[in-house]
Amino acid sequence: AALQRVLVPLLCLWALLLPAGTGAASRGLDVASYRERVRAMFYHAYEHYLESAFPYDELRPLTCDGQDTWGSFSLTLIDALDTLLILGNVSEFQRVVHVLQEGVDFDIDVNASVFETNIRVVGGLLSAHLLSRKAGLEVEAGWPCSGPLLRMAEEAARKLLPAFQTPTGMPYGTVNLLHGVNPGETPVTCTAGIGTFIVEFATLSHLTGDPVFEDVARKALKALWKNRSDIGLVGNHIDVITAKWVAQDAGIGAGVDSYFEYLVKGAILLQDKELMAMFLEYDKAIKNYTKFDDWYLWVQMYKGTVSMPVFQSLEAYWPGLQSLIGDVDNAMRTFLNYYTVWKQFGGLPEFYNIPQGYTVDKREGYPLRPELIESAMYLYRATRDPTLLELGRDAVESIEKISKVDCGFATIKDLRDHRLDNRMESFFLAETVKYLYLLFDPDNFIHNDGSDFDVVVTPYGECVLSAGGYIFNTEAHPIDPAALHCCRKRKEEQWEVEDLMREFYSRKKTKKFTFKRSPDHSEGENAENPEDASSEKAGEKRNSRKSSHSLLSCPSQSFNSKLAVLGQVFLDDT
Repeated sequence: AALQRVLVPLLCLWALLLPAGTGAASRGLDVASYRERVRAMFYHAYEHYLESAFPYDELRPLTCDGQDTWGSFSLTLIDALDTLLILGNVSEFQRVVHVLQEGVDFDIDVNASVFETNIRVVGGLLSAHLLSRKAGLEVEAGWPCSGPLLRMAEEAARKLLPAFQTPTGMPYGTVNLLHGVNPGETPVTCTAGIGTFIVEFATLSHLTGDPVFEDVARKALKALWKNRSDIGLVGNHIDVITAKWVAQDAGIGAGVDSYFEYLVKGAILLQDKELMAMFLEYDKAIKNYTKFDDWYLWVQMYKGTVSMPVFQSLEAYWPGLQSLIGDVDNAMRTFLNYYTVWKQFGGLPEFYNIPQGYTVDKREGYPLRPELIESAMYLYRATRDPTLLELGRDAVESIEKISKVDCGFATIKDLRDHRLDNRMESFFLAETVKYLYLLFDPDNFIHNDGSDFDVVVTPYGECVLSAGGYIFNTEAHPIDPAALHCCRKRKEEQWEVEDLMREFYSRKKTKKFTFKRSPDHSEGENAENPEDASSEKAGEKRNSRKSSHSLLSCPSQSFNSKLAVLGQVFLDDT
């Protein structure tokens, strides 16, 4: 694949997230110490899951046993897998991969959430597949376009496809993994349960070559877009057969949240201007009708009148999402509002009444959710504001003080009196601990700015991987966007390479140049073959229809200059 198409988008994405200043620790906060405390938190929870709960989905920390919650997949093990590598535990990553290959079966008579299975199981397996080489696993020929974890992810995703067979293309919320959609299944699905597939399903399509996954995900996204209200808002629940809105509350939180998240992340992952344009239109409507003093309320989707003046803990992802589109100032102001709630309770209650400044009845719990920590991680990469590290510090202190028990970390049932519930959701290890660790680990490979990368050979040519710019799915499973360019050879990529070779030949008449390959890359053709007429015509045809500068691209720069910056091409003028 042409390096220009792969590397430039990654550098563009992380240009936003590079530090604005040089300061590391702030106000005496010992970043390394908190990083190690987060590591200890992970292993306290993980080891007790293995001892007391495996092969069940989740640990019950108060009774030191396990339970199946989302389909009997050993879910915590799948969800925690890429966190192991981020913490540097290569040997355990390798062991768990073998355990999952031998023990997980999707051909079972279980009713499973389409949404949760996608973000946790499909997303977790895809991420682990793309990280396998970095984790030292021996990958099969053709990787990343093939591999056992990819086949598992594809098998799980195919079990979900019957849910999308509706007149609207919007999926049912639940599917039986053996029999498909049950005849009496409710057609009412939340908005997030319809619009949270493009990251995983597009990745699957690009890696496997089967377009069905990306196609159904796009059709579902566009169906929601088509059914937005005249003032540009979407509701909370919709009938996937009739496209009638059942719940008409519009906001950025529960039931809607990851739909907006995936428009942005899908746009970045796929360099898709249409998805970004959709989000930006929604963003205007959200600001016009739901934003008040840097809080976001719930409103009636057709009228814009306030229906619920509450902040939900799930909404705390929003500042992180704003940072990805460069709206850092607004993101920080909203983040600071949310942080005041954390300071008030030592966590974020599920619902918080903004005018009253207190919790909402029966919504006082905190199940160790990651969203505010996630936003802190993104914003710290963008600003280096020490306040963001302080949130991380407060999160570690609160979780350890309130939630830690002998067998793991328990959901906080009520933040007012710190009563606990007998559950540790898998997202605690997949997201909460991961984002905390990344907040305190500025040198983690996830934060790679593109200065380091690998070149691998696939049946489709050379492929750049591990250059950074990872896209986290909504369960915090990182997807390497460069991998999406590895498994098919596009005509325009061929033209770009041919253009580069022509430029090299023209420079050879006046300059000396060398082409540097990665140390572990076998020597191959070095542009010694003459250009043919068809390549020249193809390049001329492409150059004659140049489009305007993309909003999702960095400023124009010659191809060989971009490679030179990355240490791949060196021009010698002497």
